[in-house]
Amino acid sequence: MMTTPSSKRLVPSTSMLSAFDAAARTTSFTAAAKELALTQGAISRQVTALEQQLGVSLFQRHKQTIRLTQAGEIYAKEINAALSHIRSATLNIMTNPSGGVLNLAILPMFGSRWLMPRLPDFLAKNPQITINTVSKLSPFDFALEDIHCAIHFGKKNWAQANCLFLMDEEAVPVCSPDFLQQRGLAKIDSRSESICACLIDLPLLHISTRPDAWQQWFSDHDNRTDTIANLSKTRQGMHFEQFAIAANAAVAGLGVALLPKFLIQSELERNELVIVCNQALNTDNGYYLVTPNNKQDYAPINAFQQWLISILNKEKVTKN
Repeated sequence: MMTTPSSKRLVPSTSMLSAFDAAARTTSFTAAAKELALTQGAISRQVTALEQQLGVSLFQRHKQTIRLTQAGEIYAKEINAALSHIRSATLNIMTNPSGGVLNLAILPMFGSRWLMPRLPDFLAKNPQITINTVSKLSPFDFALEDIHCAIHFGKKNWAQANCLFLMDEEAVPVCSPDFLQQRGLAKIDSRSESICACLIDLPLLHISTRPDAWQQWFSDHDNRTDTIANLSKTRQGMHFEQFAIAANAAVAGLGVALLPKFLIQSELERNELVIVCNQALNTDNGYYLVTPNNKQDYAPINAFQQWLISILNKEKVTKN
């Protein structure tokens, strides 16, 4: 009959784990010793003690070099994540002992253009909560990240999480005023099909997270045979990872970008960008607040969610 290891054996000391983590990251007992202000011998003894407690070899040792074993590589990833979580929790309780912490993943331009200008209101109403942000462009596994919730653009299909709909996205073709004049677009009625015929032959700027956006836009707004036959053209042009860089490229006159209106209001107001055509991209995607199922009752998340809903409702009423 297989015996279950004692709970004490399953929880090695933090000194062992810290030594192993440093050695795994630096692939050197000497470098790990320097990082932790210990001797090389102390690191070696801690790692050896950990291996004896686990009954598993974590490193292959050859003369003065070390290399993780396959088991060591797997263990190193888990331990590094666990220690990072402990350090984060320790820092949070030290800096905000009486409140909660919200680690929020945001889309870079949504965070900088929409969320940040409104965030002081949340902090004023919830001074006991500290918000930490990290940029994430695509879905991730909450189990592997020290993140409580995320603002995501896409569909309501995040596994093992609740998706609260926030808003749609109205993306329209924009370019610089100089580009508009140089290409003769200013003389064309932006509501007519001829604008589509002109756009398909111009430099189109793409966002990596919306690779088919231009193709979908032309499919929605121009059903002429020649345009449909040339839809492959819509994939050509410069590609950018983030909206902010694509917006800057459009301002610089590098082409026409398909950008959400609410994220480029400042460029539109300063006349750095102009809307070429008011026909927006039709999509079933949207912005969502995503919360993993096991954090549904976390108070800082609930406070942030209620605040988001109130802000969106208030702005919807104002807009109408």
